Amino acid sequence: MRAGHQGITLSVVSTPQEPAAEHNKPAIRASDHERQAVVDLLSEHTTTGRLTLAELEERVEAAYSATTRDELVKLTADLPAPSATRAPEAAQPRVSGSSRKVTKWIFGMMGGSSKRGRWRVAERVRVVAIMGGHDIDLRAAELESDETTLVVISIMGGSEIYVPDTVEVDVGGFSLMGGSDERGSARPPRPGAPRIRVRVFDLMGGSTVWKLPDEARDVSLKEARKMAKRLG
Repeated sequence: MRAGHQGITLSVVSTPQEPAAEHNKPAIRASDHERQAVVDLLSEHTTTGRLTLAELEERVEAAYSATTRDELVKLTADLPAPSATRAPEAAQPRVSGSSRKVTKWIFGMMGGSSKRGRWRVAERVRVVAIMGGHDIDLRAAELESDETTLVVISIMGGSEIYVPDTVEVDVGGFSLMGGSDERGSARPPRPGAPRIRVRVFDLMGGSTVWKLPDEARDVSLKEARKMAKRLG
């Protein structure tokens, strides 16, 4: 008997060619408009307390020096989307993501106080010093508004106000038998940065507004003043 042979059919499955790895694709370059959009968003998050002035300065610098879209995305990766931060058109109070109490008054008599580190600054703050003074450091402060006003009243005393040189600063007011001064870095503010208005009223006293360089944000005020003088 002749043995039969059963035919075997082999099916060949073709494997689609894998696309080129994503990392081989060239990064898309960022435009000036995209850089500015990121800066505007960072400024908005600063006014809601999600970023401090120091953090804003660092990220704004990185945004303006970014060459690709991926670099810009990293700067806002830990922040909510724009639609989650903007309030409706109807006027509503600004809500901060921070649990810190907002500072509206700083008062001292025959003495003074220090406001440093991360603290929340109201849209308008009144600073009163009678026979004393205050040290007010805004470098790491959380701003409640993109335009902040400090009204500084000194009677036989004075205060020192420290701001980063990358924000816009407007100093005004008047003095009687005393005087106020603006010292430090002469660098221009960054575009889109918050604005800080300081109104100083002195009677037999004086206050000083210091513009400290961005690179001095992690050093002591004494050392920061020395660095600021070199840039004045």
